[in-house]
Amino acid sequence: MHAADLYYRRACAALRNLFVADALAMPVHWYYRVSDIEKAFRGGIQELEAAPQHHPSSIMSLHSTSGGGRHFGNLNRNPEIVGDVILKGRQQYWGQANVHYHQGMQAGENTLNAHCVRVLMKCLGARSGHYDPPAFLADYIRFMMADPPLHNDTYAESYHRGFFANLQQGLPPEECAAITHDTPSIGGLVSIAALVLSERLSGTSLQTVITDARLHLGLTHPDAFLAHICDAYVQLIDKLLFYEGGTNVTAIIAEVAKNSVGLDLPALISKKCDDREVIGQLYSSACYIDGAWPGILYLLYKYWDQPEAALLANTNLGGDNVHRGAVLGVLLGLVHGQTVERWFSALVDGEQIDREIHLLMESHRSPDRTNCRA
Repeated sequence: MHAADLYYRRACAALRNLFVADALAMPVHWYYRVSDIEKAFRGGIQELEAAPQHHPSSIMSLHSTSGGGRHFGNLNRNPEIVGDVILKGRQQYWGQANVHYHQGMQAGENTLNAHCVRVLMKCLGARSGHYDPPAFLADYIRFMMADPPLHNDTYAESYHRGFFANLQQGLPPEECAAITHDTPSIGGLVSIAALVLSERLSGTSLQTVITDARLHLGLTHPDAFLAHICDAYVQLIDKLLFYEGGTNVTAIIAEVAKNSVGLDLPALISKKCDDREVIGQLYSSACYIDGAWPGILYLLYKYWDQPEAALLANTNLGGDNVHRGAVLGVLLGLVHGQTVERWFSALVDGEQIDREIHLLMESHRSPDRTNCRA
């Protein structure tokens, strides 16, 4: 196989698996007790499932509908961000105990952040695979403010709510990023792979891509440590996109883990811990990047040759498994150059997503391209 075709196949598989991981974990997103997952789904999640009506760990009722973060009294803002500005017509799902974050979503549907990846992919594809921050922001704002919404999710993370609260206050889009308790979140990395894969296969240098990824991250998640992890994620994507046959993939993963957070993966794996001892005890299963990033690297290192098992393990560990899974799915797709096809073909928007991925990749693909490793 020509090298350019191999890179193309890996990139497509990475993006497809992002949407697979998102939909697979969606029904038990932010379940913080594994026993609750097993109670809701006998034996845990094994296939794509719809979101249950009841969510045992939901604190959606505590989240502010007028901005980022939690409720701190009635701010009496007009308009409300949730319901009036974004998620139009869906405010009724907020403020109630134990409402599922993704209320009413069916098996194979993707969450809001995955839809935002699609917004970025289409923006990149329209510009020959190159990143344009003002164009992305315009597309993001248009998508999020659509009436009716262009997605079926009922929840928007703190960063969305904070961004649009600032936009309503008159700040320019490039200055609307809000800082809350969960700004350093794994959710900030969900769309990064689309930018990296597109730019690198367009021939953009790795250093420029690292800079662009930091810029994109800062539009919604301005945090120094998260930016540091973003750099490591970009480098890992690049190494797995371009690795050659015979390369020790686990050595690549272990090197990035050591360099980014001082994590000795071979030593951790040698302890033969149960996954729940690592993610949920040693490292938090929540959204915060200081736990989520080591958790992703652990699952990738342990299950690198078992993509289905990796995604099921991630899903059934709960916590922020949707966003953790999206990043893990990307990396698994790069390692194997293969999609978990039985799940991808069952996605509600699978055919549209596949077209969008191909349009993005074909927007700059050249069979004789040799400079994309520069």
